[in-house]
Amino acid sequence: MANIKIVTDSNSGITQAEAEKLGISVVPMPFLIDGEEYFEDIDLTQPAFYEHLRSNASVSTSQPAIASVTDIWDSLLADGAEVVHIPMSSGLSESCHTAESAAKAYGGRVHVVDNQRISITQKQSVFDALFLAKQGKSAAEIADWLMRTKFDSSIYISLDTLKYLKKGGRLTPAAALIGTILKIKPVLQIQGEKLDAFKKVQTLKKAKEVMLAAIKSDLETRFAEYVAAGEMNIAVAHTANDEEAALFKRELQAAFPAIPVTFADPLSLSVSCHIGPGALAVGCMRIAK
Repeated sequence: MANIKIVTDSNSGITQAEAEKLGISVVPMPFLIDGEEYFEDIDLTQPAFYEHLRSNASVSTSQPAIASVTDIWDSLLADGAEVVHIPMSSGLSESCHTAESAAKAYGGRVHVVDNQRISITQKQSVFDALFLAKQGKSAAEIADWLMRTKFDSSIYISLDTLKYLKKGGRLTPAAALIGTILKIKPVLQIQGEKLDAFKKVQTLKKAKEVMLAAIKSDLETRFAEYVAAGEMNIAVAHTANDEEAALFKRELQAAFPAIPVTFADPLSLSVSCHIGPGALAVGCMRIAK
């Protein structure tokens, strides 16, 4: 295995403890809560985050100080390694562009991958990078593969409430009020760069049916070639919704017995901040083989 170090951020859902086991580095994402700065999985746990959110505290995302990123790079490069850095999608945060600019000072030894991923698909990118490194691929080859396959993934998210979209200015108060009265549970999608509307339903059961059908369609059309080659995985994500996520994972395993359903993880807090607790999501993504 080449001397390649993998760096990502906590938007991948990879905890500091898991990162240590994997032999990678995770940059903790900062949050401002009532004016005080916290760092994901350092002094801000998932339960504490949702406690703040439910209490109507002022919660906002931020990008990590570039020095906290370059300090990690410097420590990893000291033994002659190269770094593959996999941040959250540039469509959702400026932290990727900031890292790209900083990497220019490292003479090609730091490869920042803007492969438009977040949460479970970003986590899969980390696993892919580790797999390719073990296959003897160079840092440049790993970065190239991740970029070439960046749109080979989908995420669909069912929201439990419109409150947080309204709070974040992503929904007008009138639309939120109508949605609440009609008990609308929107299903959103992430196709690479941004979080967009997909469908509107009125029950979680219907939302799950819509998401399952959307994944089925993607696997049978956009990703049919990769399914045939055994190059697709499915994963579940959620916001403070463990039991429903575990159930949905079993339902997906029954619906797609030939495709691995790999994990059911909490959604990135950067996404959770805008959609609130009770959300359920499913993603499918191409994997390195």
